[in-house]
Amino acid sequence: MSSFLTPTQRYAAGALLGLALQQAQIHQTRPLGSSIEEDERISSGSSSDSVSEDPQLWVHENSGLLRPVFKSLKIENKAWTGLEETAGSSPAKHHVGAFLRLISEESAESSADMKDAELALSKAVDVMELSMETTSETSMSKKEKHREYENKCREKCSPADMQPNSEVVDVPLQAQELKNCNELSIEQTPYGSSSKFDEKPVEEVAMLNYPRKVTVLYELLSACLTDTPEDNKKSTRKRKGYDARHRVALRLLATWLDIQWKKVEAMEIMVACSAMALSKEQASKEEETQSPKSQWTKWKRGGIIGAAALTGGTLMAITGGLAAPAIAAGFSALAPTLGTIIPVIGASGFAAAASAAGTVAGSVAIAASFGAAGAGLTGSKMARRTGSVDEFEFKAIGENHNQGRLAVEILVSGFVFQEEDFISPWEGQNNNLERYALQWESKNLIAVSTAIQDWLTSSIALSMMKQGAMLTVLSTLMTALAWPATLLAATDFIDSKWTIALDRSDKAGKLLAEVLQKGLQGNRPVTLVGYSLGARVIFKCLQYLAETEQNAELVERVVLLGAPISFRDENWEVARKMVAGRFVNAFSTNDWTLGVAFRANLLTKGLAGIQPVDVPGIENVDVTELIEGHSSYLWVTEDILDRLELDTYYPVFRGSPTEHQK
Repeated sequence: MSSFLTPTQRYAAGALLGLALQQAQIHQTRPLGSSIEEDERISSGSSSDSVSEDPQLWVHENSGLLRPVFKSLKIENKAWTGLEETAGSSPAKHHVGAFLRLISEESAESSADMKDAELALSKAVDVMELSMETTSETSMSKKEKHREYENKCREKCSPADMQPNSEVVDVPLQAQELKNCNELSIEQTPYGSSSKFDEKPVEEVAMLNYPRKVTVLYELLSACLTDTPEDNKKSTRKRKGYDARHRVALRLLATWLDIQWKKVEAMEIMVACSAMALSKEQASKEEETQSPKSQWTKWKRGGIIGAAALTGGTLMAITGGLAAPAIAAGFSALAPTLGTIIPVIGASGFAAAASAAGTVAGSVAIAASFGAAGAGLTGSKMARRTGSVDEFEFKAIGENHNQGRLAVEILVSGFVFQEEDFISPWEGQNNNLERYALQWESKNLIAVSTAIQDWLTSSIALSMMKQGAMLTVLSTLMTALAWPATLLAATDFIDSKWTIALDRSDKAGKLLAEVLQKGLQGNRPVTLVGYSLGARVIFKCLQYLAETEQNAELVERVVLLGAPISFRDENWEVARKMVAGRFVNAFSTNDWTLGVAFRANLLTKGLAGIQPVDVPGIENVDVTELIEGHSSYLWVTEDILDRLELDTYYPVFRGSPTEHQK
């Protein structure tokens, strides 16, 4: 891989990635701000202080995460073990500053041409970021559409379900104590902590100029994606492509370097498109030689990559007017035109972007990550029924499809009245991911949601609400006291439909796990977000991934909203291990509908949708102030996701209203 960095700077960059990987693994179970000292070494059952004797570590040779990067960066082999030991055996805060100083240093090897190339690359990243910006008109249109959807949903919802937020349910003592111990205060943004080391840029970062910081992140990203041959046959890494653990580590590195995450997303598009262009150029050369045994022909024959790079069966293009030509010839070919249109960039900026993308082998690895298993998620349906699941289909959402995005988001609804409810709750969200809504078992989900709604609008429910009975429902159920006969009638009315929907959600979770393992999303990190039974689908997906001894290479982040999942009978620890980054459980203490209608007997075992989950690494967020009833998740998900600020590395939930609400 060609580089703008000196050997010493590449060595330091590799070391920083190792430190970030180790910290990311620690934060799976010890989020920032936890009472445990963050410089304790992560333990995986081994009493050894040596990284080489602890194969569960992400910085261990067997993980396949660091050595291929070292190789791509051309770091000398003899230094690899020392870098791994430094990353895994001692506190990151003791070393990050020193390695940043090494990166900032100039030497005889740092030529004027290299500095010019760094500057050009940073300007190219800035322009790519601008091209990704959503116009204010589009944003306003989305918000207006979402308001119309919210009004429509509110008309359907029962007065009994829509409790005033001022009437908070009296949670019993033991539940309240648990809430106090584990709940994230929405005023603490981010976690309160005695050490802000991971949350803020490191002091030494002031020694680096902006182009150097961009170059370090760009080259590390390229190295993470380069298809470097794996020498270690014991590697636990199951696939090539973009590993979710790499993306989380890069997210932490961007925080240390004080670089906005949008810049890294712009780099992802640049690396992807440059790689695609190089792949296509290689294809043309292979075709010219007409060698039937060429490697490229084998790739095409194997269905990994077609004549051009495919995402969801469509020629990939990128935004901001840089569309198809970027695939045809790469940024360097666009340089003269772009240099004229935007003089500040100059031709060298896009030439730099292309030249830094990596080797052809690396390019092929990136190209494969966009459609390694065929047509991708868009419009794909399960070819056969699996476990009685009759419907399981992904629907594209937003404008980021076929745009060179290197990360995917899958959104799962679970309380729906019509097919529109699988998509509409998610349409107003703005982010830079390639987004899909999962439409699953609509017949059964509509049936159970309608049954619940019918009961909520019944004279019995309205009478109970009028008498104030609902205000003590949760505390009554959670302390296992006698149920009112009217509530028993309610569960009988809903029970059969709920049982079917619960069974289907568990099986849909298994299907989702199979989809991710097969790589229908391309070998790209996935963010999973779901509410109600959709959250249960995601949780079961994680459990199935754990059963197959999968690592946290597939799933980057998870958000569960109003989840009907017991936290005493379910293994949350193994589910947490399947997620490389943030794992959020959003709950509402006054969601009595979830408690009563959704199998209230689960409450005696604890229910994630109304209580915090006492498991290390789960980010519990109380959204009671936003939830008027369980059906509120249909239109409140967008606001919750905005407040979670998922693009930040550290846990955060903004308690104050967003601008559009004021």
